[in-house]
Amino acid sequence: MVNTKLAVAGGLGAGAVAIGASAVKTLRDRRSVTEPSYTMLGQIEDVELRQYPETVRVETTAKSERRAFRRLFGYIDGGNEGATELPMTAPVEVDDETVAESDEESASTELPMTAPVEVEREESGVRMAFYLPAEYDGESAPRPTDDDVRLVTEPARTLAVYTFSGRATAGEKTTASEQLLETLARNDVLVAGEPFYLGYDAPYTLPPLRRNEMVVALP
Repeated sequence: MVNTKLAVAGGLGAGAVAIGASAVKTLRDRRSVTEPSYTMLGQIEDVELRQYPETVRVETTAKSERRAFRRLFGYIDGGNEGATELPMTAPVEVDDETVAESDEESASTELPMTAPVEVEREESGVRMAFYLPAEYDGESAPRPTDDDVRLVTEPARTLAVYTFSGRATAGEKTTASEQLLETLARNDVLVAGEPFYLGYDAPYTLPPLRRNEMVVALP
């Protein structure tokens, strides 16, 4: 019995350490990821009203979220037109292969990962979008080299946002969407369009620590 209790206690202790480590990693990840800025306009029950400035996003529509994510990650990882000024480092070793690699790198721009990731299901598949850092606008953003990836300039807009944690399953998204729309309707707030999903965390983030949002635009 004692050994069993020790084993259980040890397991719980190890679990607590793992959860703590995951929480620390999640906080570090969030600090390193750029998010679009916004102005808080107010709150209606558990729904926030936010004003976002004009933003630029890169988006694609694919048959699955995995395929859409890969396309967009390819874009921010250098799958775009542009030029990058690389810092001088020492020592420098030069040969034909190194020069070729440097030329290839200078023809693309690596962009930082941003949050949130916008996801919306359409008849043609899943539309997914990454928001670009604020220093880019519709003119300066690097052009995608993949024909299935496009840049979109989003005008300033007001959004109603319902935040929830846990795994963002289809059922949870539906429940959150209903909660969002019911709260707005109950308070006589009109909406423009259908709700869509914003995700902020990496897939390895523990469900209780995840930040999910169902969002709808306001007129």
